[in-house]
Amino acid sequence: MTSTEPWPSRWAFNERVKLLDQVRHEIRVRHYSQRTARAYTGWIRRFIFFNGRRHPKQLGELEVRRFLTHLAVEQDVSPSTQTQALSALLFLYRHVLRSDLSWVDDVVRAKPSRTIPVVLSRAEVRKLLENMYGRPWLVASLLYGTGCRLQEVLQLRVKDLDFQRHQINVRGGKGAKDRQVVLPESLQEPLLQQLESARARHNTDLANAAGWVELPHAVHRKYLNAGREWAWQWVLPAERTYLHRPTDRRRRHHLHESSIQRAIKLAASAAGIHKKVSCHTLRHSFATHLLEEGKDIRTIQQLLGHRNVNTTMIYTHVVNRGPLAAGSPLDRL
Repeated sequence: MTSTEPWPSRWAFNERVKLLDQVRHEIRVRHYSQRTARAYTGWIRRFIFFNGRRHPKQLGELEVRRFLTHLAVEQDVSPSTQTQALSALLFLYRHVLRSDLSWVDDVVRAKPSRTIPVVLSRAEVRKLLENMYGRPWLVASLLYGTGCRLQEVLQLRVKDLDFQRHQINVRGGKGAKDRQVVLPESLQEPLLQQLESARARHNTDLANAAGWVELPHAVHRKYLNAGREWAWQWVLPAERTYLHRPTDRRRRHHLHESSIQRAIKLAASAAGIHKKVSCHTLRHSFATHLLEEGKDIRTIQQLLGHRNVNTTMIYTHVVNRGPLAAGSPLDRL
């Protein structure tokens, strides 16, 4: 079989499974997030199928160029999506196949787009929250009140809430970084009520030989019963439990992101907000409103967990400063 011939279908399938297992292993070694793992393996799988199921060892710069061009021209993906696909392929060749990457610098990368984030006014945020209730309302309030990302809120554990110091400890945020954010005074009582409800549910799980929760890294080996302790439980547990087959234990996950995304979309429609509103819109609004209040850009950077202050500076284009402060000459006629 020559290097240009495709694999036999059955043999190709077995080889591809092994390859993706190697990718997942290298991702775990580097402590990348599960979302990154899913994204990278997805792009690698698409790259293999695009090239007739040939092994990536048989492919190189030409095939990578064709694939990225296909994404940009035929699939019309955004520059950020194309960049993510390229990052996945570079990870494959650099860390899994250990291949020479002398050709990488010649690969044309998409020019990143710089879009101004969608921001709600304070009145629009109020209307949005007024059309939500229950735990989706609590999540949306935390998104706006803390500036956290959706996954950071959903993955909060009981031990992360510090009511005495009025702060929330965000563990393992984007880039595997921890940080502290403010716990809004107005959410203290709703959070205590949520914890009371979650505690009752956890006690019921314990009584039914369940009550386990997923733990980070090797905590389950260091503290054998930590998975059932109250401090490690999710603040926002899911309605149903599931069986974790490797340990044969019944666990409870946290709320799924799709339920919150759907609730915010419905609330925006009910509130008559004709903007593209998402969970991240509340994070953008948090940062913009703090800037409008005159808060220091470095403080906002720390609250948002941005590595570079230039990322935070995008919000200065939204507030009424810079070119917008000049106004329009038409209004002065």
